[in-house]
Amino acid sequence: MKAEYCEMQRSFGEIRLFPESVDDLWHLSHLVAPGDAVFATTLRTVDSAQDKLRPEKLEKRPVRLGIRVERVELHTFSNRLRLSGTIEHGMDSGAYHTLNIEPGYEISVIKRWRPHELERIDRAVKASIHEVVHILTVEEGEAELFRMRQYGPEGVVTITMGSGKGGDTDTRPAFFARIADQLIELKGPLVVSGPGFIKDDFSRFLRSHLPPVAEKMLVVETRRIGAGAVQEVIGLGILEKIHEDVQLGREVRAMDELLMRISKDLPAAYGRGEVLKAIDYGAVEEVLVADSLLRDEGIVHLLDRAELQNARIVVLSSVFDPGKRLEALGGVAALLRYRIQ
Repeated sequence: MKAEYCEMQRSFGEIRLFPESVDDLWHLSHLVAPGDAVFATTLRTVDSAQDKLRPEKLEKRPVRLGIRVERVELHTFSNRLRLSGTIEHGMDSGAYHTLNIEPGYEISVIKRWRPHELERIDRAVKASIHEVVHILTVEEGEAELFRMRQYGPEGVVTITMGSGKGGDTDTRPAFFARIADQLIELKGPLVVSGPGFIKDDFSRFLRSHLPPVAEKMLVVETRRIGAGAVQEVIGLGILEKIHEDVQLGREVRAMDELLMRISKDLPAAYGRGEVLKAIDYGAVEEVLVADSLLRDEGIVHLLDRAELQNARIVVLSSVFDPGKRLEALGGVAALLRYRIQ
């Protein structure tokens, strides 16, 4: 993401945003909300005298429009964010129009910006300078490759094959070769994880057969493979060692801390009612909120009150496991400075 801050008065103003990837579109889907004003260059049918003579020749031309957003829809399968609303600035004022935002497409958003939204923009901008991190989890006969999006891990490929040493054949080299074939095009860092020694054997294979990828490889011991191993890698702080985007690690550790406090009856609150009560007592140290609730007016008011008490806000992705667990607890929780009755 690239961002250009225009004139701002207190927290209200215009920010030009330039998404560069599907990650950035995901960020935009949480930054743009119904009621916001969005300006962009879009295609729209422009009538002319010649067009009226030959109506079959009507064509769309680029025009600059400003709409008041009513709907926000993210289509990750087509790398497109759809912003729909009524045109307030430009031709056909009062008509309904949809902006189809794709990577490389500039938009200007005018609104009152909340601290967690400005923090999200800053995080997206910082993340854009880093190459995408991949995590490979591997054990005997099974490997999974994950791409680390800013909203959580995305499965890329699963490889299974009878593997191991012993008997008349050793199928492990063929298994390793199949995994390596999936890694040839990787440009960014690679984390190889899993239990036991097979990850170490594979890392040696990769150093001898695919040195360019191995140069950016980090080997990590985990108890599990698959999505569970990815969460272990994140929770260990490995991503922070690779680059400065610490959000996913914050999410895992914050949720682990919350669940530990709940299990041991330590100062914590979950659910809208309990968290509001804790805010009334001035007891909130950190608020955890699922991003799926950020457009809920009651939750926005709750966060505003918490911020006035200098509480930290951690927004958890609802497509990542910690965020899903938080949603099961009501979507909002808090770590408290002290116990309340």
